Amino acid sequence: MHSPAIDVMRLLAILAVVLVHTTTKTLNATGYDLNAYWWPLLLNQISRFAVPMFFLISGFVLELNYGHHPDYLSYLKKRLSKILVPYLFWSLIYYFFVYQGNLAPLSTVLLWGGAAYQLYFIPALMIFYLIFPLFHRLYKILAHPLVLLVLGAVQVRILYQDYFVRDLPYPFPISIALMAFYVFIIGMVASHYQKQLMEGIKKWFWALAPLTIGLALGIFWQGWQRYFMTWNIHAFYSQWRPSVMFYSISLSAVLYYLFSVSKRFQKQIPALSGLAFFVFFFHLIPLEWLWRQIGTVQAWWYDPAYFLATASSSFGVGYLVHKIPFLSRLTG
Repeated sequence: MHSPAIDVMRLLAILAVVLVHTTTKTLNATGYDLNAYWWPLLLNQISRFAVPMFFLISGFVLELNYGHHPDYLSYLKKRLSKILVPYLFWSLIYYFFVYQGNLAPLSTVLLWGGAAYQLYFIPALMIFYLIFPLFHRLYKILAHPLVLLVLGAVQVRILYQDYFVRDLPYPFPISIALMAFYVFIIGMVASHYQKQLMEGIKKWFWALAPLTIGLALGIFWQGWQRYFMTWNIHAFYSQWRPSVMFYSISLSAVLYYLFSVSKRFQKQIPALSGLAFFVFFFHLIPLEWLWRQIGTVQAWWYDPAYFLATASSSFGVGYLVHKIPFLSRLTG
């Protein structure tokens, strides 16, 4: 089943991923002078919904379409083949050609997504793919309001521990999965209550939209303040915080409602959304190349221009690659 709103959310999420990475380059190059370079930090922080939203979308889509698979093996074959082959392909590209000199063994790098800094998302997503049929069987329990409340409290406690106390003491894919399980389940539940979701958001949109904006600005302020308290870049580099979880869920609800109602760009959005997976894997290549050519510029327009150049070149290459038969199976 196809959802135009999910297409828009997927597209905005990948654009947010690119924006996080372009602004991170600027922040790093300027020595984290946040007083002088507050605008890349603002763009960086309000884009932190990207990865949690991808997990939410994954839960939504998997639950919506799981009934089409006759058994567990056919489900794994279809789902994992779509991410495993591109993941291996791009991991080798980054490991041997883009970020050469990685001292970790290739087998270790593949396990935790260490060939490039965006790839950590994929091993964690594979964990959810593997255990999703169990979640599907337990759906009625997971969707109970009291269970959702308890799971939400557990998730907040885990995120609080990782962000405010110390990093979770687990291997990277497991720790990411632990910090993302609630938004994944929220996506699953939302797929069953689309009509009720639309009615509820419409009724409370006057409160939900300002809340979402407030959460975005609060995340910016939190990253700013906490960095000066700890001098740790984890303060604003991490999207795994209680505030970001609430922001991601709230923003997802707003976007789902707005773009379920709107009928604009019905042809363009699905086409661009279909390139999102390729852009996720590929965008660091033009990002790094452009940075070597231009470097940082002390002007307000630099970050938007750097982002637009990286995003447009990534989508442009993706469009051309998808014109070649069967190549997208390798590249995503």
